[in-house]
Amino acid sequence: MAEKQLSLEEEKRLDIDIWIIALITFGVFLCYAVIGNQLIAYVKEPENSVLSRLLLSASAQFGVAGLGITVVCLLRKEKFSLFGLVKRNTFKSIIGSVACFIPYLCYIFVSGQYEGYQPFGILIADDVLKSGFPTNILGMSLIAVVWGFFEGFNYSVISDKLNSRYPSKNQWLDIGAITCAVVCILFHPFNTSFWGIIEIVTTFISIYGMLIVKKKTGNAWGCVFVFCFIWNAL
Repeated sequence: MAEKQLSLEEEKRLDIDIWIIALITFGVFLCYAVIGNQLIAYVKEPENSVLSRLLLSASAQFGVAGLGITVVCLLRKEKFSLFGLVKRNTFKSIIGSVACFIPYLCYIFVSGQYEGYQPFGILIADDVLKSGFPTNILGMSLIAVVWGFFEGFNYSVISDKLNSRYPSKNQWLDIGAITCAVVCILFHPFNTSFWGIIEIVTTFISIYGMLIVKKKTGNAWGCVFVFCFIWNAL
């Protein structure tokens, strides 16, 4: 069956959505690239309050992964469920997404980079846990939402937008999944040593794979799960 042809109005709407997400994401990322050292120094300084350090760090993270899609969804009045936050096929989505991260997990262990398992183990997580009630509960909840939910779900929305605008007849030539995998690699430190190349390849397989799983199952909870309990836990 032939794919539905987008109208010029639909193409324009999707172009605007993609540009909004791209401009916000790259804009915040460029700001971080400029002031990142100062930001990290502030976050690492134990004399500064835990709350201010967490909010600053969370703002930067959400700006890169979450703010763009949130603005678009609010602008278009689109519910998150439209992009896969549904109950159906949740188990299949999680299992499939975890399977796609197996090569990445093997890389972490074989390369000697495994230093322990801690979900939401970001730079400031230990200080948040030690901060006492209710700051520790509220702080870890914020970390789970920003570094877990939005970082994973962000890829799902972007991938769907790109695939809607640039549909492919080849189910494996997925523009959204490929673009998101490449962006993920570019937005994180990498090198071209032997293990650096292995990391690039396994990262691409993981992100591309989880988005293909999301497309096949229609469920994005697998994306959220792997970012909560694999990507930000090792």
